[in-house]
Amino acid sequence: MPFKALTRRGFVASAAALSACAPHGQGGGVKLRIGQQKNGVLLLAKLHGQLPTLLAPAGISKVDFFEFGAGPPLLEALRAGAIDIGGVGDTPPIFAQAAGAPLVYAAAQPLTGQAEGIVVPASSKVQTLHDLKGKRIALTKGSSAHLFTVKALATVGLSLDDVTPAYLSPADASAAFTNGALDAWAIWDPFFAIVQASQKARLLVDGRAVTPSSSFFIASRAFAEASPKPLAATLDALAGEAVWANTHQNEAASLIQASTGLPAPIVAATLSRGEFSVRPMSAAVVHAQQDNADTLSRLKLIPSAIDVSADVWRGWTPAT
Repeated sequence: MPFKALTRRGFVASAAALSACAPHGQGGGVKLRIGQQKNGVLLLAKLHGQLPTLLAPAGISKVDFFEFGAGPPLLEALRAGAIDIGGVGDTPPIFAQAAGAPLVYAAAQPLTGQAEGIVVPASSKVQTLHDLKGKRIALTKGSSAHLFTVKALATVGLSLDDVTPAYLSPADASAAFTNGALDAWAIWDPFFAIVQASQKARLLVDGRAVTPSSSFFIASRAFAEASPKPLAATLDALAGEAVWANTHQNEAASLIQASTGLPAPIVAATLSRGEFSVRPMSAAVVHAQQDNADTLSRLKLIPSAIDVSADVWRGWTPAT
């Protein structure tokens, strides 16, 4: 199935290219560097191609996009000063905060939970989450799938100590799942939809079985402090892109299909699992993210407790 996955070699090449980028304030105007994955508002904004025009009045002279296979490497690039803003799930910023990364939560997108799940091979004898005890389950360390797996196992009285985690990137986990080397895989869209269609993977549980969460638009603290108006303008523009995507799903699907090479049914499946949105960091969202951080701290999956609210940026009030 034609799908342009980010390989380790590709990531190294991308990192080299990123390191060569000029700082975002050089050469007249703000140069905005965006990290995006193969899903979400940022992907649609890239493909729709309207951001440079929308952001020019805010003093942003150039917009560059850089693609990452998962949230943890994206936030590593942000920590290194190679990108200014990016989109990730709930878990990567917690790990990054715990490691002292200079980041801020700029905005959020509440999730339905349908775009993430734990799947098993079609022929597997595993029928329930409890049947995963002692089994080998793939997940990407530090990703949203990491916390989701912890939460899902807890609903049946299990923990990561009761299973054998295989910490793999989505590309490596896909190969291992296809080759029969895994008992289960915790993964998100579009990889989730792909394995369901191509391998007839059977869903054990999706994110609706655990506490609702959000994905986040994370900015570097340096960018937020140096360019608050351009950052706010960027969030306004992204909120507009979310509205456009929700009201032009056929056009959005065509753009994604042409860019990724994914079949139309896969794209349709991913778009059906929730609405795009870009919202300010509400008290409820911060509280839910703090609960996530406290869970990871209690399980000693991060070295110490963190205060999510300390890294929330409150400089954006939506224009509409």
